[in-house]
Amino acid sequence: MKTTVQEFEDKYVATLEGELDTAAAVEVENALQPLHNSNGRDIIIDCTGLEYIASSGLRILISILKSAKASGSKVIMRNMNDDIKTVFKLTGFINLFEFE
Repeated sequence: MKTTVQEFEDKYVATLEGELDTAAAVEVENALQPLHNSNGRDIIIDCTGLEYIASSGLRILISILKSAKASGSKVIMRNMNDDIKTVFKLTGFINLFEFE
């Protein structure tokens, strides 16, 4: 699993590549830690290379969403494949996040 976070003046862009399974969750959570302090900057999570997400990955994303909303930020999911989008639909997460 490869995770990168880029910080711009007005937003953060996190890129997820690979399988966000239970084994990768701790590493990904550490890499995404800066997103918990978004200070009003919107967060874009680019899922172009994300192949799989487990419940531990969903927990990480919902935690980021809660922190973002508390600081007035939005979390936008970008370029999600159909399989990942199905997981979001089945869990109800499709109603919590914004999508591009």
